[in-house]
Amino acid sequence: MQAVELQDRFEAVRANKLFETFVIIVIVFSALLVGAKTYDIPAPFGTITLLLDWFISFFFLTEIAIRFMAEKHKKHFFKSFWNWFDSLIVVVSLIPADNAELAVVGRLVRVFRVLRMVSFIPELRILLVSLVKALPQLGYVMLLMFIIFYIYAAIGSTLFEAINPVLWGDISISLLTLFRVMTFEDWTDVMYETMEVYPLSWAFYLSFIFFTAFAFLNMVIGIVVNVMEQENAKARMEAEEQSDEPSLSEIMQEIKALKAQLKQRERD
Repeated sequence: MQAVELQDRFEAVRANKLFETFVIIVIVFSALLVGAKTYDIPAPFGTITLLLDWFISFFFLTEIAIRFMAEKHKKHFFKSFWNWFDSLIVVVSLIPADNAELAVVGRLVRVFRVLRMVSFIPELRILLVSLVKALPQLGYVMLLMFIIFYIYAAIGSTLFEAINPVLWGDISISLLTLFRVMTFEDWTDVMYETMEVYPLSWAFYLSFIFFTAFAFLNMVIGIVVNVMEQENAKARMEAEEQSDEPSLSEIMQEIKALKAQLKQRERD
């Protein structure tokens, strides 16, 4: 009986919004603490930051333990990728950040603790999952974009090498120059330089910008948005399944069933 009561208490703590808010505050504070350590801090304050860092690590360890104890079926805790992600960051962050062979690793992991914000905010989880699931489709778009880049780089290196070898000396340098053009970083200076020799070279730049900066960028945005809509719909369905309240589809089905019963009674 005591075990059941303890289980309920852990579940209440895990579901408490104030507890979740406090965890998010600690995550943000840990990120600020890592940033503060990049400055020259006096020795007394350095000791304080070290103590705060250990407090944060202990708090995160306690928070993970609470989430684990709140799980009725302990095996289900390890079925979640986010639980593995949080646990890994917390465990590795226990590596001493000072006077140790793995000090650099410890400091780097403390930087990544801010990523725990993703596991606590559902909207951020949906964004990250959408980006990951969109990668296979984005891969084909990136491949096609590279083909366009390669063709334009070969043309640019062939035509403009004599004008400016620094920008068009070989195909690898031409690729970097085209990336500069695509990102609109002083691309008009590059264009005007070649237009002094080839007046119609503007067509080369404008067509390249149209294909890359406009067409392909919109394709990437469209793929990510489409996957994000699917993930949002999936999250809503999962929330409806976990909720005790009937979903909209269930309500509509009940209404249709009632209408059918009324029609049947009228016929009788």
